Amino acid sequence: MKRILYMTPLLGLAMSVSAWAGEAAITPAANAAAIELVQSHADYLWTLVAACLVFFMQAGFALVETGFTRAKNAVNILMKNLMDFSIGSLVFWAVGFGLMFGASASGWFGTSGFFLSDFSPEGDPWVLAFWMFQVVFCATAATIVSGAMAERTKFIGYIAYSIVLSALIYPVFGSWAWGSLFNGGGWLEGFGFIDFAGSTVVHSVGGWAALAGAIVLGPRMGKYAKDGTARAIPGHNIPLAALGVFILWLGWFGFNPGSTTVADKSIAMIFVNTNLAAATGAVFAMIVSWLKFGKPEISMSLNGALAGLVGITAGCANVSPTSSIIIGAIAGVLVVFSVLFFDKIKVDDPVGAVSVHGVCGAWGTLAAGIFNMGGTSASIIGVQLLGMGTCFAWTFSMAFVMFKLIDKTIGLRVSPEEEAEGLDFSEHGGNAYPDFSVSAYAQK
Repeated sequence: MKRILYMTPLLGLAMSVSAWAGEAAITPAANAAAIELVQSHADYLWTLVAACLVFFMQAGFALVETGFTRAKNAVNILMKNLMDFSIGSLVFWAVGFGLMFGASASGWFGTSGFFLSDFSPEGDPWVLAFWMFQVVFCATAATIVSGAMAERTKFIGYIAYSIVLSALIYPVFGSWAWGSLFNGGGWLEGFGFIDFAGSTVVHSVGGWAALAGAIVLGPRMGKYAKDGTARAIPGHNIPLAALGVFILWLGWFGFNPGSTTVADKSIAMIFVNTNLAAATGAVFAMIVSWLKFGKPEISMSLNGALAGLVGITAGCANVSPTSSIIIGAIAGVLVVFSVLFFDKIKVDDPVGAVSVHGVCGAWGTLAAGIFNMGGTSASIIGVQLLGMGTCFAWTFSMAFVMFKLIDKTIGLRVSPEEEAEGLDFSEHGGNAYPDFSVSAYAQK
């Protein structure tokens, strides 16, 4: 209401000047056109500001992964995050955006819009704002995998993976669920699949690809004892990881509310739901770790916040604040037991990416159907299960084949000597902490 009151004198002044200049008289149609223009500009501004917040999440992911892993691999992790976005942007511009949002008669993938060909200087520039918002989502899906494959992946193999995920794996599934947001129309969204901001489309795609990569790579050296017991390999800088989580929390206020791509009042509830789920996830992960390990464990609590954020992403626009607390609480409990489960079956995931993004992304997608404010039904839940299962089948199978091909061709895993020394020195010829001697650094 305040915004309209403030705007009215400005519109009146502009129209008075216009009338004084001899142009068309003020009419209801002219008023409506002026208001529509202001709303359109606000939509552009909000969408691009939200894209900036989601882009800042790249810094959050980089810090979380760096902090949760050893010092000798910090440069490698930062390089992977940098290239995820840089190479991913170019690939998504050339191929991915067209496959995801291009015109689609079949509902399986887009066939237009490659190389941003939908844009022309004389036409509507909305495609540019929309592309910018979508490319940061693509980068998020790609960078999730980095954490699960940390400390033993060849850099060239990682680049190859990032290209394939950004060009094919993520966009094709995205077209099934979100194609109609632009020029397309996916078969899955036609059934009424609910995934407002991407618990499945972004996070489970990244999580299930991460699972495939971790399986093909195998665990880090020293992760498991001869009897199969998992050993903890502590990260070198928990303050960095904590800062990364807070940055991701902030970025999610662009990720979820920004998915409206409209500057209106609906974003208020999405903000609240997003925050409540994150807070509850952190609290419940802390409680479970306290009961399980005898102490409130920091890494589990940090991942609990991320689990709550991932869990609320699908239903942030269609569940109530109370439901968001329930969703976050379950995600916070789930992530702790999921991390322990994957450790037990010898899937070495240094940062818990599979649990946070894959498992909690699936939970959040199911929860969007269960807690739907418009009512739920067996049909709604069935569609949610269909989307979750389809995502796993498509992403895991494609990623597994991709990683196997990379492993058999250019190579996926570094040598034992390189892994022991650290990927910073062997892959990039330097390190993040030059005060350390090479011999001492290799042990960190």
